[in-house]
Amino acid sequence: MTTAAKAAFGTAFQWNSQTVAELTNIGGYELSIDMIDVTNHQSTSGFKEFIAGLAEVGEVPIEGNFKYSDTAGQIAMITDAAAKTSRTMVVTFPSSLGVLTATALITKIKVGDNPHDGKIPFSASVKITGVPTFTVTAGEDLTNLAVTTGTLVPAFAAGTYTYVVNIGTGETTVTVTPTCAAADSITVDGNTVASGEASSAVTLGSAGSITTIEVVTIDAGKTNKVYTLHLTRA
Repeated sequence: MTTAAKAAFGTAFQWNSQTVAELTNIGGYELSIDMIDVTNHQSTSGFKEFIAGLAEVGEVPIEGNFKYSDTAGQIAMITDAAAKTSRTMVVTFPSSLGVLTATALITKIKVGDNPHDGKIPFSASVKITGVPTFTVTAGEDLTNLAVTTGTLVPAFAAGTYTYVVNIGTGETTVTVTPTCAAADSITVDGNTVASGEASSAVTLGSAGSITTIEVVTIDAGKTNKVYTLHLTRA
């Protein structure tokens, strides 16, 4: 299976609707849940019991090159830190793979150190307050999916992503025909297939076996849609 990993280059950090310049590292989204101990004398077998308490999003650190002319970004953050002013923070992952939006306060900020043979760095850490939102732009769904000599269970539906495909004992290969004219590209078992056209032959296992393949719609700047087919020979 081809990896779905993406490069982090191009991630952007905005403070009060302004992109902060020349950052080299932007921290991630980390959600933690407090656990409340509710253990009592009737707890089964003496094991501790817990229930979920309050949720909290950790601090988001940023660092980069100090740019004195970035008045709307770095300099504005220095001003807001001193004034203890909360602002809207937005982290946009590359190719619109995800967007984190939240209200945040600056917990610390630093300009320097100043080595004789190095750059002047800029760093800060912001603390999210309240409920953040993390959204992901999804790719296109298939509009049809067919397997030669096979029956999909359940019947195909755009929002259903896992199928068992019942195939007779006499078949040793099948082809898969995915349809999605809106997708940039489609792959079947890792091989690119044009919308509405049959894939190359997929070799099945022995009678009674299950061969699992994936059909993937791919769109630039969106998350892939993955359909899993369990090809089952009688």
